Amino acid sequence: MKPPQPNSPQLDRCDPGNLEYFFPQEQQRRYVAKLLGRGGITRRRAEYFIRLWAFLLLKQTHDLAPQTLEPLVNLRPTEGLVSCTHREAAELFYGQRERGSDRAAGMMIDQLALLGLLEKRFDGQTLCLGIRPLPELIAEKTALPAALLPDQFNPRTDAIPVANLIRQTYAMAADDSAISPQRIARTLRQWSQDYPAGIRVLRRTDNLNPVGVAILYPTATQSEEVFSRPPGKSFFLTSNIAVDPVEMAPVGDKSCLAVYIRAWLIDINYLKPQHICEFQKDTQNALRQMQADFPNLCDLYSPVIHPLYEELRMLLGFQRTCEEHRPFYWIYLALDRYLELDIDTALATLSLPSTSTS
Repeated sequence: MKPPQPNSPQLDRCDPGNLEYFFPQEQQRRYVAKLLGRGGITRRRAEYFIRLWAFLLLKQTHDLAPQTLEPLVNLRPTEGLVSCTHREAAELFYGQRERGSDRAAGMMIDQLALLGLLEKRFDGQTLCLGIRPLPELIAEKTALPAALLPDQFNPRTDAIPVANLIRQTYAMAADDSAISPQRIARTLRQWSQDYPAGIRVLRRTDNLNPVGVAILYPTATQSEEVFSRPPGKSFFLTSNIAVDPVEMAPVGDKSCLAVYIRAWLIDINYLKPQHICEFQKDTQNALRQMQADFPNLCDLYSPVIHPLYEELRMLLGFQRTCEEHRPFYWIYLALDRYLELDIDTALATLSLPSTSTS
């Protein structure tokens, strides 16, 4: 039997089972590819979110213009909130698969809301959802500036943009969705005051906005034990704990042996081999300068939080140390080995997954 067409009166746009007729799989895959690489987004979450987004638009179109029965060409923000039951979400996410349930769908909606993709409101009877602004998915691609400049972190102008970048990239490591960029910014400003040379940024040359950050944290001897524990125990920027579990060594401390790379990341839109190489070279230079302040530095530790950086750590020679059940793990490299690297040669074969927002 030939399936009904989108303009057929047999189809109900508010039936999750009809989604493919109005928004085909090919279109869904195009948007899923754009979403991958955003902090905390797995392929499954991306697929569920795109299906939910399309369904909410179809329901809203039905409410606003019930006589119109056209397929979706492009996704756009919802106009306010749209009602959606857990049963509808379960059918969208899981179809006829037995492992799906209304409760599982509700938990997935909560995860998507925590990642900043959805706005959610429940008045005790009706669940309403809205799509938060996602300009990287709906805006036309604009030319990005070719020139990025490594620079010193400016606590007055860079703290909030860098905090937003950290919050978005490390969303999956956040213990509390209510942790604000302002809290992260306060911590960054304090670290910058304690040791200004420890925070570097990669900024655009046209508007000077930071699009990357490296936080090189000289670790006090008494805090080195944290590197033998699960890395989640050391998170501070994206946790709600009151006291930082890792103490900074004072300048001139000859007993300081380790640098904790608390963040090393570049905005997904600029995560290209040439920018990675440039920022890695700047990181090498910053560490050489740190050796003047901490003459016995010899160890580099970092947690790997985002899967996009797995290939980078392998090419640089960082080794895993201990693992945790969550997808975070410590990596280690001797400082001397890192400083000896020719970055262009080491990263010559770097082939990042597609992160295009086009």
